[in-house]
Amino acid sequence: MNKNSIIDYLGCILIRLFGPLIRSLPLNVSLFLGARLGELFYYFDLKHKSIAYTNIKTVFSAKLSPQELSSLTKEFYRSFGQSLIEILLIPLVDKAYFNKYITLEGQENISEGFKKGKGVILVTVHAGSWEFSNVICANLGFAFNLFIRNQRYPRLNRLLNSYRAQKGCNLIQRQNQTRELIRALKSNQAIGITADQGGKSGTLVKFFGKYASMPSGAIKLALKYDATIIIAFYARVKGPYIKVFFEPPLEIKRTGNLEQDISDNLQALVNVFEKYILRYPREYLWSYKIWKYTKERNILIISDGKTGHLRQSQAIAHITKDCLKDKGVSANVNIAEIKFRNKFFRAALTASCYLAGKYHCQGCLWCLRTFLKDDAYRALISIKPDIVITCGASVAPINYVISRENLAKSIVVMRPSVLNTKRFNLVVMSEHDRPPRRKNVTVIEGALNLINEDYLKGQGENLKTHVKINKELVLGVLVGGDTKIFHLTKDLMQEISGQIKISLEKLDGEVLITTSRRTSSAVERLLKEEFINYERSRLLVIANEKNIPEAVGGILASSEIIITSPESISMISEAVNSKKYVLVFNSPHLSKKYRRFLNYFAKNKYIYLVDFYNLAKKIEEIWLNRPGIRTLKDNFLVAEAVKKIL
Repeated sequence: MNKNSIIDYLGCILIRLFGPLIRSLPLNVSLFLGARLGELFYYFDLKHKSIAYTNIKTVFSAKLSPQELSSLTKEFYRSFGQSLIEILLIPLVDKAYFNKYITLEGQENISEGFKKGKGVILVTVHAGSWEFSNVICANLGFAFNLFIRNQRYPRLNRLLNSYRAQKGCNLIQRQNQTRELIRALKSNQAIGITADQGGKSGTLVKFFGKYASMPSGAIKLALKYDATIIIAFYARVKGPYIKVFFEPPLEIKRTGNLEQDISDNLQALVNVFEKYILRYPREYLWSYKIWKYTKERNILIISDGKTGHLRQSQAIAHITKDCLKDKGVSANVNIAEIKFRNKFFRAALTASCYLAGKYHCQGCLWCLRTFLKDDAYRALISIKPDIVITCGASVAPINYVISRENLAKSIVVMRPSVLNTKRFNLVVMSEHDRPPRRKNVTVIEGALNLINEDYLKGQGENLKTHVKINKELVLGVLVGGDTKIFHLTKDLMQEISGQIKISLEKLDGEVLITTSRRTSSAVERLLKEEFINYERSRLLVIANEKNIPEAVGGILASSEIIITSPESISMISEAVNSKKYVLVFNSPHLSKKYRRFLNYFAKNKYIYLVDFYNLAKKIEEIWLNRPGIRTLKDNFLVAEAVKKIL
């Protein structure tokens, strides 16, 4: 006996045992127990609670704080528990019950619908006690047919159908009974259909501003058989008192384009339900994946303010957008830069996330409110992402919190601090970081970047507005700067400058140079002295004085040989991805991690690691011999990993 069979069997026994007991209690007591039952689901059914919370956030995030969203989620579960109890109360529904507890608004609209003589389709969504609402419709004085599909639990399904039938519902199964459905409409009867939860076969329409799959059966019937659609919505006023709203007949538009007519009329129908859901949010069934089949995604990059880390995150976002595009899904990218209140709070956030469980963050976000600056916190909660991307240890904990808050896919680049890599959907780590070997860990060789043929072509064209190149040999020089453990000295750059000039004179070449924000003022002054009036210098960009956005990309596109300083893994990886010869001048005082990286790249012939006094000789050797160029496959590896988690 499988799991579903056990649930089905035990559930049926419990309903038969406790149904009579529930019906013997005063209604207010029964519904009080129902609310407590809903709270049990809220506290223990963590998976569906998290889905409900994120759905509610999609609709109300602009109006409600995370704590208010959590409270609304709890209210929904209380209402849901009462609706479950009301299923057991269906046998009690008679004329006296109806007159006492049920209020109808717009009932005359149903009579108006029948005047056409071609049947009425009562369309609702899973809101309020939808099973109770079926019984209400079956007791309004007209023939009512309920269009149903079998549930996964056959015993419970038969029990529920017996409740429906004994109160006047004629049941029409979705499986192979379309003829009976058409017969009911041609006999000017009413049928009840739900218009949400469309699944794979549904039609995509905007639902609270985001495409969701909705069933189009009611619209198709109305278009084909000219039946009248009446929208119905059920809301609990208080306790057992229920109010039912019947809208005027939906005006069906016909343009002759069937596919467009289905989409437009379904959208109009959904717009009406949005109005009621906003008014009675606790009544809607939020605990299923409403936007599962949407054709749009939101990508959030959480930045620590470091340019190299941001570029790697943007590279992942670009790869992810391409993967989604292959699936017919569009993506929007947002960037939120994080600022901690102080260094202690940065460490405290990591410790807090280390102790957090899978579902503990939703609706809380205490750690973010406490440890981040107010503007950074507000920026984070204002976005409802589907995919969260970070690069760097300090922002990995925030990725964990925000991805759990929104049930989003999480992608981190680099080791995620002390957090276990299992907490994230995808971890991208470089070989030199000695990554763990796990299914969700993708190992790359360098640093991710945006360098590809299209990018280089565009950047090269932009650079032409600043530079005129006349020679075949162009050297591109990317000068980095100081880090915590590395110091780029003036003396070293003096030697490098001399070697570059020797090469240019001997090989008749030109040079393009850019510094970085980290370049020291002493090195900047040296470069200006050496190259600002040098006849073979076509470009000298001092980033701290007057930068141009196409400096790095344009130099990579326009040069035949790239020369870089050794302290930036990102810069070297970008140079390698440009498919040019890359020379990295050697220097002492590099960390073991950076030394491993450089040795690995040199061993695999991605770069030439050169001592400064051999630089001119190596440039000449490469230019005359033109050896093969090896490029990284990191973007391909990451793309394959991203496809698996989407």
